[in-house]
Order: sequence, then structure tokens, then C-alpha cells
Amino acid sequence: MKNSDASPSSPAAASLALQGSGSTVWNTKNLGSRLGVDAISAASAASMVAPLIAMIDRSVMENASGRSSLASSIASSLRTLITRPHTFLFSKPTALIFLVYGSTYLMANTVDTSSSTLNNRPASSITAGTAKFAASSAANIGIGIYKDQVFVRLFGPPGAVPRAVPLPGYTLFAARDCLTIFASFNVPPILGPYLDSHFSNEVKARMSGLSTAQFLAPAAVQFISTPMHLLGLDLYNRPSTGAATVNMRDRWDAVRRNWTISAFARIGRIVPAFGIGGVVNTKVRRSLMAKLE
Repeated sequence: MKNSDASPSSPAAASLALQGSGSTVWNTKNLGSRLGVDAISAASAASMVAPLIAMIDRSVMENASGRSSLASSIASSLRTLITRPHTFLFSKPTALIFLVYGSTYLMANTVDTSSSTLNNRPASSITAGTAKFAASSAANIGIGIYKDQVFVRLFGPPGAVPRAVPLPGYTLFAARDCLTIFASFNVPPILGPYLDSHFSNEVKARMSGLSTAQFLAPAAVQFISTPMHLLGLDLYNRPSTGAATVNMRDRWDAVRRNWTISAFARIGRIVPAFGIGGVVNTKVRRSLMAKLE
């Protein structure tokens, strides 16, 4: 008795024939819609975190330049957000933060979709490979450098002309951001299953290992990346030129004094950016992709 599903003209038979002949089978089902989901997920996550990060970045910049204290700057931003929300939400600083993190999430999502397509895996699958790290790092660092230049002009010392960041400073900032990207996109898919295997059923009912890892990993890595951040800032703030030579012992003393408090301050910024944002991006993408599989 013939099986109609295995007829020469059926899709199943065609797929089996391709696999049997050694041809590559790609998962192109709803590919256009899946790319749209990648963009929607990235935009949803970036929209949630951009206002808060814009406040924090502005306050840090204004505090460093002497324009305002951290508390006063954040209070001013909150007043604007409450009394004139459209002014704050559609401002250049908020738009730049949205661009930085929206692009970072989008690149990570696109790599996941490319991998699921080329490896014939479910649309909602995620990766933790080198391609994802490289693509998301390139987007975050490239656009982030432009954002930093604009923020300096907007919130730096009044009338001051920003000088160029020295090459070692750029290198340190790039290494800092690469560590954060790696901890945000590559570590959670690896760490999540490990945490799940050690969570009790009661804990699993409240949180998943992946969501927990998306908060813990980018926060924990700040204790490693913060010295890079502080040294890069010191190279910019205290240029070693002519008679004003600053030796490395002096620079490391400055880094050591501010290491702990700066690490916690950066955690306060990174957790919204890659903890909350990462969870929102992952959950929105997984939910929408499941409908397309």
C-alpha cells in the first residue's frame, strides 16, 4: 500500500530527497516575518531601557564636567520626563541611546535568525557563538563611540572643546564593551541551562535560568571591566604630555581608589541595558517566533 505522504511530488519526499543526496536544507519558513520579529524585539527592548540609561549617562557626564551633581541632574531629567514626556522621550540623548542598544539587540537577533536558517533549526533558537559576539560588539562599540562624542558636546564643560581620546583609551573602552557584550549575549545561553539544572522546582516556577543569567552575567563582569573604564578615563583626563608626565603607578592608584564604587555605579547602568533589555528582547523574540514556526 502506497504512502501518499511519500509520493515523489510531496514536500516531505522532496525534503527527504535533498537530505539523502547530501544537499543543504535551510529553514526559510516565514523568513521575512522572522526578520521583522528581530527588529520588533530589539526596538521593544531598546525603548524600555533608553530613557533610564539616557538619564544616567547625562548625570555622569554633567557631574564629571561640573555642570551638575549626579542627584541634581537625575532630578532634572525626571522633572522633564514627568512634566514634558515628549520632550525627554524624543530628545537627542534618548534617541542616541535607543540607537546604540536597538542596533546591538538587532545584530544579535539577526545572527540568531541567520543561524537558525542556515542550520535548519527552529526560528526561536538562540546561539552563543563567535559570530554573535563579533556582530553585536561591532554595533555597540561603533555607534557607542559616536554617542559618546555627542554627549561630550552636549553635557561637557561649557565652552570647552573636547580633545581627541588617545588610542590606548579607545582600546581600553573597546575591551570594556567587548567584555560586556560577551557577558550579555554569549554567556547566558551557556549559563542558563546550568542554573536550571541546579534550581529547585519552586525557583523554576518563578524564574528561568536564562533570565537569571541575563541579569547576573553582565552585572558580574563589571568588576573586571571597570578598571579598564577607569584607566581609559584617566588617560583622557590626565594626558601625559611634556612636563606633566603621569606614571602608571599613579594611574593604578587612581583606579584602585575608585574601583569598587565605580563598579557598582556601572552595574546600575548595565543591568537595565543588558539585564532588563536582554530579558525583554529574548522573551518578545521567543514569543513571536514561536507563532511563526
